[in-house]
Amino acid sequence: MEFSDLGEVAVRLDCVDKRYGDVIAVDGVSLDFRAGEFTALVGRSGCGKSTLLNLCGAMDFPTSGTVEIGGECTSRMDDAALTRIRRTKIGFVFQFFQLLPTLTAIENVELPALLAGASQPRPRAAELLHWVEIGELGARFPHQLSGGPLQRVAIARALINSPRVILADEPIGNLDTATGKVVLETLRRAARERGAAVVMATHSAESLQYCDRVVKMRDGKIE
Repeated sequence: MEFSDLGEVAVRLDCVDKRYGDVIAVDGVSLDFRAGEFTALVGRSGCGKSTLLNLCGAMDFPTSGTVEIGGECTSRMDDAALTRIRRTKIGFVFQFFQLLPTLTAIENVELPALLAGASQPRPRAAELLHWVEIGELGARFPHQLSGGPLQRVAIARALINSPRVILADEPIGNLDTATGKVVLETLRRAARERGAAVVMATHSAESLQYCDRVVKMRDGKIE
C-alpha cells in the first residue's frame, strides 16, 4: 500500500511530548495515522508505545504539542466532547479483552452503541459477529469462550460505532500463535474493509507481516 493511496488522516500528532515529572514518556513525536492503514508500534517495554496509544485515544493528553482526532484537538475539548469522541470515533482492543462477564457476546458488542445513544443496535452487533466469523457464538457468555473468540468479540465491539481509529494494545499477547494469526488477520480486515486506522502496540515480530507500516520507538522517540 503506497502512502499516496491511503485515506484521510484519522489521528495526527504534532510535536507531541508527554512527561510524568522528570520522566519523558513521549518525546517530540509527529505522526499521522490514516484510514485503511494498519500500523504497528514496536519497541521495548517502557519505550512509550502504550502512552502513545493513550494519547491517540484521548485517554491522556500531551504536555506539549497537539493530538487531533478527526481534525479535533483533544486538549481543547471539554468533558462532554471527550466522552463523545471516545464513544463514536475510537474503538479499543485490549490484551485481556475487557468484556463484561455478565453480558453475552452480542450484548458486549452492542454496549458501546447503546452508550452512544443508538436505539436498536442488535442487528448491527449480529452483523459484526458474523463479520468476525463467530456469529453462532452471540448468546454465549465470556467464560464460555476461549481466547481467540473473546478477542474477536472485542474487535466487533470496537467496530460497532464505525470508529475512525481502532487502538489495539498487545492484542495477541495472551493468545497462542495460531489464534493470534486469526486476530491479526481480523484487525487487518478492519482496516481494509471497514476503513479504520488500526494502530497496534506489539512485542510480536511475527505480527509485523500483517501491517502496512511499522513505527519503531525507543526512549519515547521515533527511530
